[in-house]
Amino acid sequence: MKTNAEIAQERRIIIDVMGHDGGNGWIPGLDLNKPRNMARVVWSFGGGWDHVSVSWPNRCPTWDEMCRVKKLFFYPEEYCVEFHPAESQYVNYHPYCLHIWRPRWTDIPTPPPWMVGPKAGQTESQAKREGLEALKDE
Repeated sequence: MKTNAEIAQERRIIIDVMGHDGGNGWIPGLDLNKPRNMARVVWSFGGGWDHVSVSWPNRCPTWDEMCRVKKLFFYPEEYCVEFHPAESQYVNYHPYCLHIWRPRWTDIPTPPPWMVGPKAGQTESQAKREGLEALKDE
């Protein structure tokens, strides 16, 4: 996750409060259809986790909006996730808030790209061949 100093340099974030382990503020222009609206954002990097939460007053952020938030707060090659926890662990403190998480102590296991589809510059048949080769080793 980017440092507070790097986040403070980001002109697309209006900071209300910043502390040693994160901060909060607003992101104007996150909704490309309503650029004057501002999404609420809270970020932290304490307790072993990098975390960013984003909310609107009347709806959840979209996938595209969360992708833009990821670019604002995380480096391009960092993996981070939006969890779907066990139902017994659900927390819904704000009905229109989504979270991005990244553990600081370990890499996040990820599926190989061929399980999703072709990577940039790769044909579908190349991705299928890659998958078949990997499955031979199981």
